[in-house]
Amino acid sequence: MIKLDIFSDPVCPWCYIGKANLDRALEAAPDHPFDIEWHPFQLNPGMPPEGVDRAEYLEAKFGGKAKAVEIYARVEQATRDAGLTIDFSSIAKMPNTLNAHRLIHWAGLEGRQTAIVSALFRAYWREGRDIGDAATLTDIAQAAGMDRALTQRLLATDEDTEALKARDIHARQRGVTGVPCFIIGNQYVVSGAQPPQVWADVLAELRGSAQTTGR
Repeated sequence: MIKLDIFSDPVCPWCYIGKANLDRALEAAPDHPFDIEWHPFQLNPGMPPEGVDRAEYLEAKFGGKAKAVEIYARVEQATRDAGLTIDFSSIAKMPNTLNAHRLIHWAGLEGRQTAIVSALFRAYWREGRDIGDAATLTDIAQAAGMDRALTQRLLATDEDTEALKARDIHARQRGVTGVPCFIIGNQYVVSGAQPPQVWADVLAELRGSAQTTGR
């Protein structure tokens, strides 16, 4: 197996698109060699714990409503190209995602990490749910087969908070400046929401390298 480390944030639309494109490539190659692990990277590490109004956030970030609309028109097109649906009108809040990353971490201990990542993307981008809210995260965890009471207790504490923040900082120190970022075998980097064909080419190259090495 080859480790595929993915740095991502559930509120990053390109991460949502990038995962969908990777999923399509891996579905077409069920014998793929990847052992996937998801890692924390907060787009907004300084976000207030309660989050902020998303429309106001985007206008401030992109310099006005017109520019935000222009940029997200490109996102919407890329979303359609990836076969996804985003209900922008239902998303009222830009949340702090630290607790979501804690949930992803705990899910990894149970072998449910990718399922939780998928559920978080769906909850935020398709259902407009507040994934910074502990009750929402508890519901998502339960639906994915995690223990509801345990998740609820953990979210009420600071368990693993500093460790997750440290991992985020370490990623930036390693050179991760944006997400999604995919690191293959701790050697090769694929940045951005690449189309499925790019992943098909990567898999073909890995197979070729394995065959050469095996001779």
